[in-house]
Amino acid sequence: MQTLIKNVNIVNPFEELKTNQNVLIDDEYIKEISSSKIATKNNVKVVEGEDKYLLPGFIDCHTHILARGFHKEENMVNPLGIHFYNAVPHATQTLNAGVTTIRDCGGADLSFKLAQKRKLFKAPKVFLSITPLIMTGGHFDLFLPSGFDMEIIYPGFPKGRCDGVWEVLKKTREVKRAGADFIKVMCSGGVLTTNNSPEFSQFNKAELKTIVDEAEVNNIGVAAHCHSLKGINNCIESGVSSIEHGTFIDRKTSQKMLKNNISLVPTLLVHQFLYKHGFPKWDNYASEKLGKLKEIVKVHKENITMAYEEGVNILMGTDSGVIPHGHNLEELTYLVDIGMSEVEAIASGTVRAAEFLNQKDLGLVKPSMVADLILVNENPFEDISILANNDNICHVFQDGVLVK
Repeated sequence: MQTLIKNVNIVNPFEELKTNQNVLIDDEYIKEISSSKIATKNNVKVVEGEDKYLLPGFIDCHTHILARGFHKEENMVNPLGIHFYNAVPHATQTLNAGVTTIRDCGGADLSFKLAQKRKLFKAPKVFLSITPLIMTGGHFDLFLPSGFDMEIIYPGFPKGRCDGVWEVLKKTREVKRAGADFIKVMCSGGVLTTNNSPEFSQFNKAELKTIVDEAEVNNIGVAAHCHSLKGINNCIESGVSSIEHGTFIDRKTSQKMLKNNISLVPTLLVHQFLYKHGFPKWDNYASEKLGKLKEIVKVHKENITMAYEEGVNILMGTDSGVIPHGHNLEELTYLVDIGMSEVEAIASGTVRAAEFLNQKDLGLVKPSMVADLILVNENPFEDISILANNDNICHVFQDGVLVK
C-alpha cells in the first residue's frame, strides 16, 4: 500500500527545514522524498499536507500505559480486567498526542505488546520492563500496614519484590522470561509510596551490580528510578543504562554520568503536573505525597539544568500513567525551560531516543526509515509549545498507516 503526503515542510533535528516536499510511503517505510512530482501506483492514498510540518513520531522514554494514577484503592475495587481495558483509551490518547513508540517503565505485560503487533487496537509500539524490581519496604512495595498486598500479579506477571543477591538475580531472570525488553529497578524512594523518602537510596551495590550483570548477559539495559544522590552514584558504579527522574543530582555526578554514557530521563512534567493538580481528596496519604513533591519541585529544574549544561544525554519521558495520558509533548516545553533549544528538545524524543533504544530506522523523516510520522500545524523549531496542544497535531502515521 502506498501513501503520498503532498506539500509538507520536513522537520528533522539538526537539519535545515526542507520546504514544499512530497513524501511517498510504501507499506511501512518512507520510499522517496522530493520537491518534484513522485511517480506512484494508481491506488495511492493521497494526504494533502497543505504546507504543514512533518516530523518523526515521538518516543516517550518513560510511561506506564496501563496505569491510571496508581491508586491502590482501585486495585481493591475493580475486577482485574479493568486494568487491561484501561490500555485501550490510554493508547489512543498517547497516539493522538504524537507519540508512536513508548518505553513502558512498569505495568504493561507481554499481552499489550502482542496486541499492538497484531493490530487488535491502535496503540504505540512498546518496549517493556514488565514490573519494576523493588526491595522490601522500598518504593512501590504496595504491602499496606493493614497487612494487605496491593501489588497486581497474575499468571505470567511476576511479583517485583526481592532482596539480596540471589533473589534479585532470580527476579531479573523472571522478568526477562515474562517478556522484558529492559529491566526497571527502584533505586530510591518516591512520591507515590508512603513511608520512604526520595532522598534515600534503595538496593545495595552488590544487588544492583547483580541486576546489571544479568541484564547484560541478555543484552538488555537497566533503567533506574532514582531521585537520591547516593542512589544515582550507586547506579552509575553498577553500570545502569539510564537514570529516571534524577532529582538530587549534582555537578560531579552529572560528569560521572557523561563519562559513563548513562542517559537521564528527568520526567519534569509529572512533578509540575502533580504539584499543580494535587491528589484525590479520598487519598489518605495525600498530605505525605504533597510534602515529598514540594521538596522535589524546589530543586528538580535547577539540578536537571546543571546536568544538561554538563552534557548529559537527556531523553524525553513523561511518567504518563502517574498523570493522565495524552499530555506527553508538554514535556518538551519543560526541556526548553532548562536551556535546551527547540531542536534539542525535539531530538530528545525522536532521533536521540531512537539511538538510545538502538532503533536505527526510527526518529527521522528520511527514505528507508519507518514511516512513524506526525503532521502539525506550525513550525515547532520556532515555538515548541505548539506540540503541547494535541489539536495542533493534525495527523499521526504509524508504520505508514494513518492512525489519527
